Amino acid sequence: MRSAEYSLAGKRIWVAGHRGLVGSALVRALEREDCTTLTVGRSEVDLRERSQVDRWMRENRPHAIFLAAAKVGGILANDSRPAEFLYENLQIQNNVIDSARKHEVEKLVFLGSSCIYPRMAEQPIKEESLLTGPLEPTNQWYAIAKIAGIKMCQAYRRQYGCDYISVMPTNLYGPNDNFDLQGSHVVPALIRKVHAAKESNAESFELWGTGSPLRDLLYVDDAADGMIFLLKKYSGDEIVNLGSAAEITIVGLAEKIAEVAGYKGRIRFDRSKPDGTPRKIVDVSRLAAMGWEAKVPLEEGLRRAYDWYVQNYANARLDRASGA
Repeated sequence: MRSAEYSLAGKRIWVAGHRGLVGSALVRALEREDCTTLTVGRSEVDLRERSQVDRWMRENRPHAIFLAAAKVGGILANDSRPAEFLYENLQIQNNVIDSARKHEVEKLVFLGSSCIYPRMAEQPIKEESLLTGPLEPTNQWYAIAKIAGIKMCQAYRRQYGCDYISVMPTNLYGPNDNFDLQGSHVVPALIRKVHAAKESNAESFELWGTGSPLRDLLYVDDAADGMIFLLKKYSGDEIVNLGSAAEITIVGLAEKIAEVAGYKGRIRFDRSKPDGTPRKIVDVSRLAAMGWEAKVPLEEGLRRAYDWYVQNYANARLDRASGA
């Protein structure tokens, strides 16, 4: 691991996947920097099509890239549409990473995910745990694609000298999340369920599984701040975990969301649904040693996320499970 100062002053920074949860947070965060933020929608450039990516890169010449575009989703989406999650993520990664080399992009930050670590990795999960054991079966297709992206960045650094780094964010939540119950992660799914129960005066809301799994949750604006920190301060082969260094059970999370929403009903467990990984919290000591830590407490982050949903749910992205 080594430090490398990278100045954003006067640079053109492309946020690939700017409409998604992470991408939109990066756009907000980059507004505070002395740089120009570049974005492009899917109607103009389909990142799965190499010729379109090359054309856009040639015309816009970004100095640095945050590769936040991906097909993402929760347990059900990953388990029921494995071919899409594998193929589309590989296409997006391959096209953007290789085109970045071709067009001499100075730096690239690739977003991995803590869900690609081995299912039974020792906790808290250290970066060295990658590829040391079997993956979580319900999201292995997505995980294989993301692992390939990490290895591609490492290979391009080794063979071509490209300054490409990989970040491993934990479970993220916040504004612009995906609230589709068929494809969402746990926080937006629970926010939608709790709000619906509150609005209909229902006696209870449903929670998948036993509620016992433990998760590390990070507010997405904190995540964006950490990614920009790494863009500026870090250059190396090693992946870097990005998390809050705190954990909570799924049932505890559900109770906190109900409290934030002012909902007084009970939780109804559907134990026919899978729990997923029993415990997942990332070791953030590598990032902490560089001088960064999360700032938004969980309850405050959940309140912000819930308020955003209430104010925007009519226009929320309820019909797709893609961050691209």
